[in-house]
Amino acid sequence: MLDWSLIGGVMNFCAVYFTTQLVRCAVFSFILIWFVILLRKVFFSKRVFLRGLLWTLFLFVPFLGKLKVFYENEVVFRLTWRMTYGTMQNIWFDRIYISGIFVAAFCIFGKRLHLRRIVSGMKTSVFEGTQICVTEMNVTPFTSGLLRPKIVLPQIMLDSYRKDELMAIIQHEKTHIRLGHLWYGFAWDILICLLWINPFLSVFRKYLRSDMEDICDRVCIQNSGSSAHEYGLVLLKSLKVLRLGYEGISPTATYAGEKEFADMKRRMSEIADFRPYRKRLCTGMGIVTFMAIAAVFLIIHINSYARYSESKDIMVGSYDGEAKIVSTDTEELSKMISYDDSYVYVDREAFETFLYENNATGDIYIIFGGYTKLPGLGGAGEGCIYERDSKDSIVRIPYESIMNNWAHILCKQL
Repeated sequence: MLDWSLIGGVMNFCAVYFTTQLVRCAVFSFILIWFVILLRKVFFSKRVFLRGLLWTLFLFVPFLGKLKVFYENEVVFRLTWRMTYGTMQNIWFDRIYISGIFVAAFCIFGKRLHLRRIVSGMKTSVFEGTQICVTEMNVTPFTSGLLRPKIVLPQIMLDSYRKDELMAIIQHEKTHIRLGHLWYGFAWDILICLLWINPFLSVFRKYLRSDMEDICDRVCIQNSGSSAHEYGLVLLKSLKVLRLGYEGISPTATYAGEKEFADMKRRMSEIADFRPYRKRLCTGMGIVTFMAIAAVFLIIHINSYARYSESKDIMVGSYDGEAKIVSTDTEELSKMISYDDSYVYVDREAFETFLYENNATGDIYIIFGGYTKLPGLGGAGEGCIYERDSKDSIVRIPYESIMNNWAHILCKQL
């Protein structure tokens, strides 16, 4: 029979453990989102590729919750300890936060699944060796899917566009796929779910999308061999099939095209300012960025607490109508107490003297080993009751390890 109290305890621990970390990440994301918006508006307004790279800073945000600086740096500890204490103590807040993650995921990824079903029901066609999905809805072209991306074009565009114009549109969508923009949009949706208490991640997602569009436009112009003017005319023609407030398509259509004329006007302004870029320089910048990302992840890993840490601490307590801690001096206790995977070994004479000197009466219990998650949060120790009636010089006490319990096995791996 299931032990529902144990299951409930594990769920409560998970809520506290993850909420404590994610709230820290959310606070950091508030600062970072405004920092990125400031940079892209003030310093990188004319640097399309650098604007796009700014968003990679958010890749690190979900992994900052276990940084040692939250506990070991006095200044940071003082600034954040109230927040940490609150998430550790207020289980209802933790439950609400975790529930919010599931609600956000249901809404966001439910729309993605709905879009996938819509696209899977569309008829397919092959145009110049590229398979496309064709819809009767008057929507701008978009790409859906991650592992097997599908390019969707409206029938009206196939009927009214020339071959070269269709090739430009399809190439635009292929460029989004090649540059990994679909995956970045997916990662951003995950970030919104995990840090849902930061509404600016949703509000400013439009800037992420616009930066990805601008990058894609520049790459397409550079690779097409046509002029920016000709490329812009193809986009302007799409306004004929653009409808505001159309129905039947999910708003999660990745890079489905701008729904507002003002945004199209912004794109045209960027295209008008197009200047050829050096591909080798951009490739080098991409390699440097990848290496920098890997280095930052390594730094975060080194300066964060591990998934769990084996504990070597030993504690002795007593119970004589009231629980008391006799000693937590591991160095002193380890001279009298040792253990392996099955037994605890106690030097009876030395330990009895120790108990007498500390006025320890009643039942004596020994807590040892185990594991810890974060300081003050999570973890457990092995335990046994000292046998006072033993006459052996070395008292051997059997115990059943907590590591045989599924709950602790799960908690260690979280």
